[in-house]
Amino acid sequence: METTKTIYQLHEEHKTWLNKLLFYKDELKIMANRIMEVTEKNTSNEVRSLADHFQNQLIIQKEQIDILNHDIKSHESYLQKAVQKNPNTIEHEKFSDHINHRESIAVFEKLFRELREELIDFLSKWM
Repeated sequence: METTKTIYQLHEEHKTWLNKLLFYKDELKIMANRIMEVTEKNTSNEVRSLADHFQNQLIIQKEQIDILNHDIKSHESYLQKAVQKNPNTIEHEKFSDHINHRESIAVFEKLFRELREELIDFLSKWM
């Protein structure tokens, strides 16, 4: 059975996800700065190689944030068009739950946490 939600519920989830993604984007900047600090202090090939690995991972995570942002904003646009189409009945209308978005966010957050943990281990070893 497909779950349905009101437009207000979907919109609130969108806002929450977009705020989380902003937080993660800021955290990526902090992570990049920490990596740079380590590479400035340590010039060994091992450190450079690991730093390159983490910098590449940060780029991938930033790209994922951009994709998720785009997908969420596209869905928000879809909801906005539904409001314009039926402004008088929108409060009673139910929409399909956006399970794919929820799953994408959950996977992203899991991978982000794992990356953060790996980076913390790296930083604690080389700072």
